[in-house]
Amino acid sequence: MAYVSLYRKYRSQTFGDLIGQDHVVRTLQNGITSGRMSHAYLFTGPRGTGKTSTARLLAKCLCCEKGPIAEPCNVCDMCVAITEGSCIDVVEMDAASQTGIEDVREKIIQVVDYMPAMARYKVFVIDEVHDLSTKAFDALLKTIEEPPEHMFFVLATTEFNKVPPTIRSRCQKYEFHRASMDNLLTRLDFVAKQEGITVAPQALYAIARMADGGYRDALTLLEQAIISSASSEITLQEVYDQLGLVAEDTTDKILEALIAGDVPGITNVMAELTRVGRDPVSILESLLYRVADLTRIVYGIDSSTVMDASHLASSHDLGIRIGQDKLLQVRSALSEGHRVIRDISLPRLWLESELIRISQLGRVPAKPASQAAPASAAIQTPAIGKEVPVAKQGQPVETPVRRPEPAPVEAAVASAHPETPSEKLWRAALALLPSTAPIHLHLADSTAVSFESELLVIELHRKSDHVWIMDTQKPMRLAHILKEVQRVGGDKIRLEFVVSKEGTRNSEPVAVELPAEGPKLAQMAREIFGS
Repeated sequence: MAYVSLYRKYRSQTFGDLIGQDHVVRTLQNGITSGRMSHAYLFTGPRGTGKTSTARLLAKCLCCEKGPIAEPCNVCDMCVAITEGSCIDVVEMDAASQTGIEDVREKIIQVVDYMPAMARYKVFVIDEVHDLSTKAFDALLKTIEEPPEHMFFVLATTEFNKVPPTIRSRCQKYEFHRASMDNLLTRLDFVAKQEGITVAPQALYAIARMADGGYRDALTLLEQAIISSASSEITLQEVYDQLGLVAEDTTDKILEALIAGDVPGITNVMAELTRVGRDPVSILESLLYRVADLTRIVYGIDSSTVMDASHLASSHDLGIRIGQDKLLQVRSALSEGHRVIRDISLPRLWLESELIRISQLGRVPAKPASQAAPASAAIQTPAIGKEVPVAKQGQPVETPVRRPEPAPVEAAVASAHPETPSEKLWRAALALLPSTAPIHLHLADSTAVSFESELLVIELHRKSDHVWIMDTQKPMRLAHILKEVQRVGGDKIRLEFVVSKEGTRNSEPVAVELPAEGPKLAQMAREIFGS
């Protein structure tokens, strides 16, 4: 007999085997036992959560020789035929490859009036129904709305929003949920025992986490680990190698380097991961999984993480050393990196640069050596009359070092004129404006004069600045300034600009006399020198 994949071999054959979809099972079984069966069902949910398996189970319940029954017997000819896929009255149609109107007419519409050949009912299962064309949906609409009594339709889709409302309104909708970690671990452990394979608990957890709530994905990953392993026991490292993930101790090294700002450490670990062929996307995913586990541990969130006491203690210690704020900051930055890395042309170099950037978040950059004070400036000439230290033979001379002294005038001015609340608010708002923007240049010499009843009054020293800011043709200038002020002081603050007296005086027109000429010049000469 040919080899059968695990997800096909261990497909649910009874509703009792269908794990994690109790709400669907309960409603379907109640409908069967009470005789209130709908003629059309719409199963929606993520991939690998049991939609097609449930459709086959429903077909067996309807067509079982002992039925309709809430649980198929799986021993009668009809149940066996449906399980093997040889029942001609249970038709499965893949809408992803048969999308046109002719496919719908040939498969469904032309045979819908014929009575079942073997079974009690005809059951049409249309998988990925959202891929049908608009014309195909229109052709299917009337048949689904008023089918013959011997017809049942089960539509399955992973994209419910693409199914037309006219189809949705004629079906009973059942939403399938992603499997929980406990459900996946239970199922994987069961399959491993049935196959006679020993899998380390941490390895099972890694497989379940990578499956992302999908039963089929989990069984496919387990099957790949079984095939790649040379022994009957699968270790965590084998799963890491098979999935292309990064081991936990390596991710911890990266996190330690991130919180310490250790750029060489980050570079060395990334070089080693590149050497062993780890993909940058897999590195990011491994870091995200590890940070997610640390977040749950630090915040005391109940999780299904499979850890022994020592491992849990070390993880808790690492999370505490990182800190809640830094942990959330790193998690946010890694999530954003995972979103954009697929569009990067050099993902390895980009990821290394991004990790270095994250490690420097919140750190004060060191002053370059070129900005340090020269050694000669640190030497202080001793004052006249003071004793100069004389070096004894074989001993260095201790040179007095000049220490910066506070400027007495500046200190006196600062103490005599402390900054008012209005000035603090205005300076904070100005700091948010780009220093090279024109709006910042027009406000450079401005002063906050008062702040009362949520009204901030700003004084400008030039009339031209006031005209530029209050230009009615450019209202966004004033709106932008007000937005930055409200970001600092609150949404209720209002803003008013005035011009100082000096600015107003300088802007007044000056009378200029023209030089005298002609008769006026002669009259002025007679008045001065006489006739």
